[in-house]
Amino acid sequence: MRKPAKKLIQALTLTTALIAVAAGTAWWAYGEVGKTPGELMDYAELRLQGHNKLEWVALPAMAQLRGVLDQPSRKDQLKTPFVIPPPPALRIVQTGMDAPATQRVLRVGPLEDIRTIAQAAKVAKDGDIVEIAAGEYRGDVALWYQKKLTIRGHGGNARLIADGKSAEDKAIWVIRNGDFVIENIDFMGAKVGDHNGAGIRFEGGSLQISNCLFYANDTGLLVNSGVKTVTITNSEFAYNGFGDGFSHNLYVNKINVLKITGSYFHHVNVGHHIKSRAQHNHIYYNRITDENGGRASYEIDLPNGGTAYVVGNIIQQDAKPQNSTLVSFGTEGLDWTENKLLLASNTLVNDQAYGGTFVRTAPGTQQLVLINNLLVGKGKMHSGTVQPKVDNTLRTNWEHFVQASRYDYRLSAQGQLLSFSSQK
Repeated sequence: MRKPAKKLIQALTLTTALIAVAAGTAWWAYGEVGKTPGELMDYAELRLQGHNKLEWVALPAMAQLRGVLDQPSRKDQLKTPFVIPPPPALRIVQTGMDAPATQRVLRVGPLEDIRTIAQAAKVAKDGDIVEIAAGEYRGDVALWYQKKLTIRGHGGNARLIADGKSAEDKAIWVIRNGDFVIENIDFMGAKVGDHNGAGIRFEGGSLQISNCLFYANDTGLLVNSGVKTVTITNSEFAYNGFGDGFSHNLYVNKINVLKITGSYFHHVNVGHHIKSRAQHNHIYYNRITDENGGRASYEIDLPNGGTAYVVGNIIQQDAKPQNSTLVSFGTEGLDWTENKLLLASNTLVNDQAYGGTFVRTAPGTQQLVLINNLLVGKGKMHSGTVQPKVDNTLRTNWEHFVQASRYDYRLSAQGQLLSFSSQK
């Protein structure tokens, strides 16, 4: 064999070996960091910007790899319109017991003396109950100054549709500072110039929300810092988010306590389903799911740590998420003295074909406990420096559920048998 040909074969062999080593190293790193190939390529493209020669060589290769792996860039994903379907029909609910004789009731509706919610907000006094007749109220925005008030839909849900209006360019309702109970109200379509229009902007006091719907707003519910307690039960947050990554289904700033129970978060536009900077977070028995057409970043984001109890939830991430982590803790700095995260009896589903991370914690997290959870799909169980305490947290498959393809995550007979046998 001629020497030039021999040298060429040797060079090709060495190049092939180097490519194989590089590919193996990249694959190992991909598994270790808990990121998807799409995320790693997004990062690589960002780092290549301004290096024309490297871009000329690398970008076409990455474009081909994206096509093979079906890992579109974040920029390309955002070119797909975020489709908001018609809202659910008005719900008929039981409005509860009559008001105590000591409380004044103000009734609002087309057949009442008080015709608009804005008028009721002006005349209501501390301790009143405001009952809003079921039906639609368009452009009827309000600013509430009372220190103690109950507001509820009567005979069904009262549906508030912004229609381009807002209170103080902030929200359909702005609540200044008081202890408020809000029941059976739908907040829909809040849009403002800074892309942060909320169904409710809550600025101080304590808030209880029950059987409410936040739908197609820039931000569903926005809670300012300094609030004492926010309690949400049996409510729905859907199709909120402007699409800029800074608006969410639910955004809670630095408050004392957040409690969410029995609620349904789905189809957020680029932002997070739940973003909470609260010192104490109690997230119990909710459904937090992207489903078809949703494009959340994190399902649960607790960016400043604190104490968090995430118990009994279904948490599902779509096949093409904006971020491959389901639950994120402390990634914007641990601002509280105690920073501990407990996940118990949750079903966490990752539909991304190439993995990601179920739980990511920031350095400095003091404790991570994982008990009785089901992990479905690929990805690292945990990324972070804290050593997790893990007890009976199992990896399982989609076939162990009644119909996972339709987002029905009740355990099938086979799944129940798996769960039972693991506890012996």
